Amino acid sequence: MKITRHTELDVFNRAFEAAMEVFEVSAKFPREEMYSLTDQMRRSSRSVAANITEAWRKRRYEAAFISKLSDAETEAAETQTWIRFAASCGYLAEADATALEEQYEVILRMLVAMMKSADKWVL
Repeated sequence: MKITRHTELDVFNRAFEAAMEVFEVSAKFPREEMYSLTDQMRRSSRSVAANITEAWRKRRYEAAFISKLSDAETEAAETQTWIRFAASCGYLAEADATALEEQYEVILRMLVAMMKSADKWVL
C-alpha cells in the first residue's frame, strides 16, 4: 500500500497516541506544575507528531525532510526526560513511566530508520 498522507504513517499514529497518553497522565499532576512540568511535557509530546507532519509536507527536499524528522526525534527524547522527571517527583507511577518511555523508544527507532532511508520517502 502506498502511503499518501502523514496520518497513514505508523510512526505518526504512535506519536499521536503517545501524546494523548501524556495528556491524560499529566492531567493528574499537581496544580503547581501546570505551567512547568505539565506544560513542557505536553508541548514536547505533541511536537513529535507535529514535526512528523511537517516532515511529510517537506519531502520534496531530502535535507528539509530529514531536518524535521530530526526535530521530531529531539522532541521525543525530550519527552522521555520529562517523563523521568515526573516519575522522580512521584507524579507518575514507575510502571507507567517505563511504559511511556518505551513507547517513545519505539518512535525514536522508527524516526531514525526513516532518516536513514530518506531517499525512499522523498518525492
